[in-house]
Amino acid sequence: MHTRAAYARDIGQLEAFAQADRAPLAELTAAAVRRYAARLHGAGLAPASIARTLSAWRSFFRWLSARGAAPANPVSSVRAPRRPARLPKALAPDQAIALAAHATDDSAPALRDRAIVELLYSSGLRLAELVALDWRFFSATATEPRSKGWIDLANTEVTVTGKGNKQRSVPVGAPAVAALRSWLAAREHMLAGRAAEERALFVSSRCQRIAPRSVQARVAALALRIGLPQHVHPHMLRHSMASHVLQSSGDLRAVQELLGHASIAATQIYTKLDWQHLAKVYDAAHPRARRKAGTASRGKP
Repeated sequence: MHTRAAYARDIGQLEAFAQADRAPLAELTAAAVRRYAARLHGAGLAPASIARTLSAWRSFFRWLSARGAAPANPVSSVRAPRRPARLPKALAPDQAIALAAHATDDSAPALRDRAIVELLYSSGLRLAELVALDWRFFSATATEPRSKGWIDLANTEVTVTGKGNKQRSVPVGAPAVAALRSWLAAREHMLAGRAAEERALFVSSRCQRIAPRSVQARVAALALRIGLPQHVHPHMLRHSMASHVLQSSGDLRAVQELLGHASIAATQIYTKLDWQHLAKVYDAAHPRARRKAGTASRGKP
């Protein structure tokens, strides 16, 4: 219903532009469509909204062309303004450490949640990679598939299958190893006599593989409990790990390998995040860089 209403508004906008130019819709040119897109941009419409509008116009002309009512699609070569790149949100190092180290009690759910946060921050796993982990490697059988990911505490590493079905092994830090050992002991006790063959590393109170939504809710609740001022989600811990390793090492290639990015371009976004952090430190500490309250923040040239 809402999609239809939005589509009708977009086509109505196009018709209004054409009428103002006294140009029949079927005879519009690519140059005219670019002018209309520029008007939308000048009116303050966001790039994402302009992209949606152009998509509606493109579909409309495709429909006209299929029925012989328009000789060509003038929107096919028109592109929306480039959207500004969104910087990933990361926690400060002390916030990430406080979140990872916090445990409400020694119950199995609390130990599991602590192990989850420690592992997310230690190894920079994606949420899907985390929930797919088995507690050890399992070969494929007639009824069960081969493990997509597993923990090797003896060698302090985790192996996961990421995007593009690419497998990578990532180190696991000592605090995460300790948290995982505590959770595995609690897990064994929790599963005793219930589902002894459950392969999943992280299980729910029903002894089933934990769901992504549950991990998201548990991480957010833990962050609220310790008083972090922003909403925290699992991917923020991945961003935090990447940012903090880059700040300490400056090794972009190593961060690329840890995150499993196919292209270095995907990892370079963290250099901008790192620069923002350095800029804040500089502005706060350098006597000649301090600014009065209310002035605009400095941006990267």
